[in-house]
Amino acid sequence: MKRLLSEAGFFAYEKSLEEPVTRALRINLLRCPDGVPPCGIEGLGAPVPWAKGSYFVEGDARPGLSPLHEGGLYYLQEPSALSAVSALDPQPGERVLDLCAAPGGKSTQIAALLLGRGVLVCNEPVPSRAQILSRNIERMGVKNAIVTSAMPAQLAPRFAGYFDRILVDAPCSGEGMFRRQPEARDEWSENSPRGCADRAMEILEEAAKMLAPGGVMVYSTCTFNDTENEGVLGRFFAAHPEFSPLPLDLPGLPDGGCGYIHLYPHEIRGEGHFVSLMKKRSDAPAAWSLEPSKKKPPRGAKPAPKVKAAPAPQMPDVLAPGVSLGEMYAAGESLWALPEGFPKAELWRLEGLRVLRTGLLAAHIEGKRTEPDHALAMAISPSEAARSAELTLEQALAYQAGEALDLGDLESGYTLLCHQGVPLGFGKQAGGVMKNHYPKGLRRR
Repeated sequence: MKRLLSEAGFFAYEKSLEEPVTRALRINLLRCPDGVPPCGIEGLGAPVPWAKGSYFVEGDARPGLSPLHEGGLYYLQEPSALSAVSALDPQPGERVLDLCAAPGGKSTQIAALLLGRGVLVCNEPVPSRAQILSRNIERMGVKNAIVTSAMPAQLAPRFAGYFDRILVDAPCSGEGMFRRQPEARDEWSENSPRGCADRAMEILEEAAKMLAPGGVMVYSTCTFNDTENEGVLGRFFAAHPEFSPLPLDLPGLPDGGCGYIHLYPHEIRGEGHFVSLMKKRSDAPAAWSLEPSKKKPPRGAKPAPKVKAAPAPQMPDVLAPGVSLGEMYAAGESLWALPEGFPKAELWRLEGLRVLRTGLLAAHIEGKRTEPDHALAMAISPSEAARSAELTLEQALAYQAGEALDLGDLESGYTLLCHQGVPLGFGKQAGGVMKNHYPKGLRRR
């Protein structure tokens, strides 16, 4: 660090590691497109300049305890980590890949900027972490995401030249975690950067195959050493002359005219990050693609659920008249609404992969009827529901604890329960009581 920062910079950096951790909160643009919260949030401070709808969290506030957090109104995220997606700058309607996506902060940030249009593929190779990623995609009400748990080399033949933008937030030695997670200091070793750099190169190699000609890619880490940062970029550009750096210009952050920026905890309000931006030449040769007629599942891959023709979704108890979920398909006993940018004709790309979500899980098929899934409740607004009810804070907490509610004389049927206008989940009014349909695995007291 002395070599990278000079001696004076090093001592400022070292001192910063003993200062309080910086925190941020990102408003879900799928709920509030202007990025302005509709109600008061504990600890909400000044805006984070480099990320739309993001704010610093001040003091000892614990906004994660609010029912609104579980309702997907906001995501708690480290401030400097917000810079990677801001640099990627995804646009509605595009095809975007987050290749190392868990726990989901950057994926849900991308999804919010896509505004429900196009398709987002979120991948996490570690199955247990992929489950956390999938849960956060659901909580934030994302409709157009496909969540996979695969190695990048499994994805590349299926998605060759497919994506307009790719984020590679690579696993790293985690030097940017030293203040937030002091135990990371003990886990670091002198050999960590080299091993992580080699792994990052392997991931970037596969990502390069999946980026469309003219597409944009961000490579980022939460570490500081130049082995994993500039070193990896140098190796990658030497092996891929079809890629070139793009200048970075993000408000409130250092100049990135060379194509990358270092964020240090003694220079900005954040724990630290490295972000680089690059573009693939428009006339770059196409990568090898796995055609539908030639697809072969990789060894050890689980077969995908057999896809059958979906019945027309009949959910009058859930959706308001005229509300459409788009193209539907049934897999097993689940009824899915596909992302608008990923029609049924594209489903072959997922065969043989571990897939946790294929768009929006709308309902479970039980015989000739369908029961709405919690994901559907999180993805619709009160105006899109057949019926909705506003809960007080006490009622919202009781609902998330799994309790039945007495909301008076309401119309029978599934009801979207909300707090401050934010959907929390479904209840079902029957016999004068609102029965609780909040998933058991999410309940908390």
